[in-house]
Amino acid sequence: MNVACVAAALSFAALSATAAAPVEKPPVSFSHNDWELACDNTRTCRAAGYQQDGEPVSMRITRKAGPGTTVDIALQTGGEEEAKGPLRLKVGKATVSGLEGSSPSLDASQVRAVLPELLKSDDATLTANGGKKWVLSLSGLNAVLLKMDEAQGRVDTPGALVRRGSKPETAVPAALPMPVVNALKPVKARPGDDALAARIFPSLKLSEADGPCNSMGAVQAKSFQVHRLTDSKILLSLECSVGAYNSTSQLWIANDKPPYAPSALEANGDFNDKDASVSSVMRVRGIGDCVSTETWHFDGKGFVRTGATVDSLCRDFPGGAWNLPRYVSRVVTAPAATPSKP
Repeated sequence: MNVACVAAALSFAALSATAAAPVEKPPVSFSHNDWELACDNTRTCRAAGYQQDGEPVSMRITRKAGPGTTVDIALQTGGEEEAKGPLRLKVGKATVSGLEGSSPSLDASQVRAVLPELLKSDDATLTANGGKKWVLSLSGLNAVLLKMDEAQGRVDTPGALVRRGSKPETAVPAALPMPVVNALKPVKARPGDDALAARIFPSLKLSEADGPCNSMGAVQAKSFQVHRLTDSKILLSLECSVGAYNSTSQLWIANDKPPYAPSALEANGDFNDKDASVSSVMRVRGIGDCVSTETWHFDGKGFVRTGATVDSLCRDFPGGAWNLPRYVSRVVTAPAATPSKP
């Protein structure tokens, strides 16, 4: 998948159809009551559910795309005290005992026993030694799993989770390949790189930063950080939006000699000069229990989106209960190009 296709998928715009390739559907995000769903660009889907109130508890249901794929179920408990001793999961007529730790996974036989009961129950309970109990709400689960079936093309097939039928399992679309991004490590900084900000500043179009920034009034050349990317390209970084829980940096790529031709990037966030990546983390609340992230990597010409996750339900898990990818890729990092002699 080329860079344009990556950008189109993540902006939720359909790709143009051709005779050789069908229109690719964008990643799916959906929530209903106490459950949420995220399907990434390979069609792997992850559903996560939580408590309505009481001690934090969550279940994640994961399924890869393609005919006949299995369902994985993992659990997680939260709260001030960790779970002590084995946990027992009870939902409807199914009981699973001996689950170890605060984030256990079910084996295949346990999934087969539990899954049908999840679909017809109002809640599930986890109980630890000593009687401590967590109550997982199942309100919204059926709607979310139906959306998962739709996203993976399983509706009316024997392998559907919610709406089964007689369509052949071979009709289920295969998983899409994970895009490969060839990233380039940055070269070492040069003496005088910091002085480039003052030279490039007059040619910056600061209006490009008006949208994502909220503190443009006092911007000066010394407000910018300069990072060397290649023998001839540098990155300008301006931290320009600061809130209670988040900060945002606007980024430009420019030439290190006239004409500087600075160009604003879609990527925004913190630059890592170890691997030439940019990462953005947005928190809805201070404890970070609902977080979205995005990452980009430098491919020698620009920054390509390489990852995105979402966790939109704020249910008292500091840092978020799970990472639910909306976009995935495989990043192959090459050494920095050898600078040419001046």
